[in-house]
Amino acid sequence: MGVNVILLPVPEAQARLLALASERPVVDVPLREAAGRWAGRDVAARRTQPAQHLSAMDGYAIRFDDMPGPWTVIGESAAGRPFDGRVDGGQAARIFTGAALPDGADTVLVQEEAARDGAILMLAGEGPAHKGRNVRRRGLDFLEGTTLIAAGQRLTPARIAVAATGGHATLPARPPVRVAIAATGDELVPPGSSDPAALPESNGVMLAAMLADLPVEIIDLGILPDNLHHLRNAFAAVEADLLVTTGGASVGDHDLVQPALKAAGGSVDFWRIALRPGKPMMAGRLGETVVLSLPGNPVSAFVTATLFVRPLIAHLAGAAEPLPTPIPAILGEDLPANGPRIDYLRAAMLDGRVHAAAIQDSSMLLTLARSTCLIIRPPHAPAAAIGDSAEILMLA
Repeated sequence: MGVNVILLPVPEAQARLLALASERPVVDVPLREAAGRWAGRDVAARRTQPAQHLSAMDGYAIRFDDMPGPWTVIGESAAGRPFDGRVDGGQAARIFTGAALPDGADTVLVQEEAARDGAILMLAGEGPAHKGRNVRRRGLDFLEGTTLIAAGQRLTPARIAVAATGGHATLPARPPVRVAIAATGDELVPPGSSDPAALPESNGVMLAAMLADLPVEIIDLGILPDNLHHLRNAFAAVEADLLVTTGGASVGDHDLVQPALKAAGGSVDFWRIALRPGKPMMAGRLGETVVLSLPGNPVSAFVTATLFVRPLIAHLAGAAEPLPTPIPAILGEDLPANGPRIDYLRAAMLDGRVHAAAIQDSSMLLTLARSTCLIIRPPHAPAAAIGDSAEILMLA
């Protein structure tokens, strides 16, 4: 497909980008390596939890119908050391939290309401209000066969824990996404350079930080010069699921990413988004590698990475819902009417309301660093007043 010079709406561009991704295999991942990935298929319980009736309190296992006692204590049940016997009429067993309820017992009398003289147990309070009190019934949490994690759900600490309790030592997930990152531009120098007049390259480290919570393997290509032959060779040598470049994606004399991609055998799917900041973003393919060329402007690179790079990685990793989810907020100040492109305003929450930065120039990284969210202004949105509702994307 040739270059499309029409400004694509963000949702259409996101859909087309995700469609460029190839299906990746699902593998079994040890639980300790699964955090942050997405389930490659449904995960069902291999056991029932709890597997038997357990005590929820320290106390005594009794039969409710024997209330109000007294009882004869005939044994003890502790977690991992159950009582090997049966509680019959007028009998009780000392029991501790998490211990198996002995056969015959159906209720736990908490120790604060019990008095004991040797083997004789007596009621010292009101006692349990009903049969089954202070007992965690078998299967209270889940039964064997219950879906614990649905395909496409993020493997969070709690979900990993429930999988372990459900009898799993591994979880199905896709391998880490290999992401090659390159900054382009003769004006760039590595961070920490001693030349005060040079421009330190910030996009590479920013992108790596933005992807740190995702299952990725970063391939740092460093700074590439504005040289067609050099760029073409660098792109052709990439072995990754995703190549992300910053800078050089427009149509100036020194914007060489598009011709270098084509010279390397790649193709452009779309270019230029109805977005501010970030209009000149480009997407395409190079063999099995998806290519995303972000603007060189750091704020534009940040916004496009939020809207496109992170969702694509989540999609490649198997996320059922890879796109960022806006949340509602209340404006803390008036906003002017918006133009034809969707706008993402750097902003911060203050006293429960969201305040846009006074100056939105896309070169201002400090403004981004001080922001906690982005206010979403749809295309042609009318002027908004303080107290109006708005949608925002929270920033990590």
